[in-house]
Amino acid sequence: MRALTLHLRILILLLVVLGVGITAYQIFVLGIPVTENETDDLWNIDTRVEFVASQGGPVKVQMFVPPLNQEFVSLNESFISNNYGVSVNRVDGNRRVTWSARRANGKQTLYYRLVMTKRYSGEVEKAKGPTFRDSIPVEGAEKIAAEALLSPIRQHSADVETFISEAIKRVNNTNDDNVKLLLGGDASAANKARVIELILSIAHVPMERVHTIRLESGIEQTPELWLRSFNGQRWLYFNPQTGEQGLPQNRLIWWLGDAPLLTVEGGRAERVSFTLNNSEINAIRLAQLTDANTDAEFLEYSLYGLPLSTQQTYQIMIMIPIGVLVILILRNLVGIQTLGTFTPVLIALAFRETQLGFGIILFTLITALGLSLRSYLEHLKLQMLPRLSVVLTFVVVLIAAISLFSHKLGLERGLSVSLFPMVILTMTIERLSITWEERGGGHAFKVAVGTIIAGSLAHLLMNIPELVYFVFTFPAVLMILVGFMLAMGRYRGYRLTELFRFKAFLKD
Repeated sequence: MRALTLHLRILILLLVVLGVGITAYQIFVLGIPVTENETDDLWNIDTRVEFVASQGGPVKVQMFVPPLNQEFVSLNESFISNNYGVSVNRVDGNRRVTWSARRANGKQTLYYRLVMTKRYSGEVEKAKGPTFRDSIPVEGAEKIAAEALLSPIRQHSADVETFISEAIKRVNNTNDDNVKLLLGGDASAANKARVIELILSIAHVPMERVHTIRLESGIEQTPELWLRSFNGQRWLYFNPQTGEQGLPQNRLIWWLGDAPLLTVEGGRAERVSFTLNNSEINAIRLAQLTDANTDAEFLEYSLYGLPLSTQQTYQIMIMIPIGVLVILILRNLVGIQTLGTFTPVLIALAFRETQLGFGIILFTLITALGLSLRSYLEHLKLQMLPRLSVVLTFVVVLIAAISLFSHKLGLERGLSVSLFPMVILTMTIERLSITWEERGGGHAFKVAVGTIIAGSLAHLLMNIPELVYFVFTFPAVLMILVGFMLAMGRYRGYRLTELFRFKAFLKD
């Protein structure tokens, strides 16, 4: 007996741990939303390229576009142009689109459109980068000025991160004579980045330029320059103006390196403008879209991978264990008597079509009339099978009559009675009549009321939209329910109704 108890406890623990673990993995690792109403940001980026083409000559336009291996994932990418060929290539870790035309004349407009969101699943590609670089050749006064700046930077830094931050702060101190010499009167962000790179190269610290777009709606903007360096494990990002470390969450890396964003051959007066628009989308729908556009496929093997019509069926089926759990609690803990375990659950499913109030009326009416017929047939001394056949036929005729009269009276809800499970009603009538004969009408009435109460509570719980979504999205919670059901299988204590029944013993 002890071995059996230990075995049961281990089984319950295993089921609960598996259920909690799988659900937690889906929520915290895969990022599946807990509620159906949860929304996520969806970004639409329109990039407009304008230039004036030469008189009837060939045109070649090249522009960097965002890489697709960062923390954002592309849901849709399109290149809009008229009479231009389009190709996308990889160049030095960047993606670059090329528009080309044999002849173009006058003002030209090209569009690049990107719809993206935060990466929803899967792992971002592991960071790789150089940890050493050769010094940039420098001589004369510039070399002396760079080494003069490098000495205090080394004294005030402890690692690569603090070294770069200190270098950026020193270069942004335009009152320093060494900085003035190295900048040469040009205090632009690009020139400061050049000086920072020069100082870092002398210390053999690698550095890359990173051009980013700010994810903000309704503002005109140009790419913003950031710097980054690889410390052997991850990329460290720095603001070249302030030395602030860490790329903000609202930044999208557009391209890397020193090359300009746009180059035009066969044209002039080129201009690039960015327009961003933010919208919200249902989180689970976004997860499905993201899953379709990445290699993770974390929803492919969930119930969301089924056809839509099948999903609707399983949304009903997967809630049956919840209804069974309600019946189990009502019978084993509360002490309500019902016609078995599954009959109230099936009645609860029928209430989905008829709605609760109308369903209870129909159930009561049909059951009462069926019991009357069953009582009459009992006097004819018929066998069980013919008796059930007559009752079933009577239920069908009664359902058809109720539907017909409801339609004539304008009560369209009555038409749904045809979906009521006729076999369940027939067996309910038969079992109630047997209970009536064996234990009396009072007990049969009590069981019928208990069945309606249990079916109604199960219906209310099984049709909570938030619960339906949660169980359908995280079906592993059913393992937790099974563990609870197994634990209930060993319960031998008093039921709630028995405490009232035997309260006299408690007083003694």
